[in-house]
Amino acid sequence: MKDVTMKCNEIHELMPDLASGLSTVTPQMDEHFRACSECSQTLADFRQTMLLLDEWQAPEPSPYFDTRLHARLREETAKQPVGLFASLGASSIRTSWFRKPALAFSLAAILVVGITLFRGDGYRYRETNSMAAVPGSAVGDLQALDKNHDLYSDFDVLDDLEVQQNVTANP
Repeated sequence: MKDVTMKCNEIHELMPDLASGLSTVTPQMDEHFRACSECSQTLADFRQTMLLLDEWQAPEPSPYFDTRLHARLREETAKQPVGLFASLGASSIRTSWFRKPALAFSLAAILVVGITLFRGDGYRYRETNSMAAVPGSAVGDLQALDKNHDLYSDFDVLDDLEVQQNVTANP
């Protein structure tokens, strides 16, 4: 019975296409329709509905429909307020006037952040390359001293210990 239920689910997905004639019934589907009376009844109901929809005729619009529609559109556009603060209603505050400045501000902020990141990376790259000095030059020695300050300060401690040991050994 579980196998029939699974097939029923597959058939139910295909029924609108079968009823409208967009797809044809395969031999496996035909076998299922013979075995399952519920699915065959549902397909017959779908087909009957499709036939009724094919016979249905849309009513003709009134000859004055277009004229009334255009008049109504003119009335509605005349009612709409114009100006920056005109969209503020008496009973409720609308934020449509606020959208354009907020959008402009957010785009400007994104632009500033993007330029800062772009220019900042290039600036740091140029700065490190232009400040690089040849080892052994005065600038290179100063940079080495700055980078290795902690290491060189420990050497000073060792020198002080050596001097103290010499003083105690040779009184």
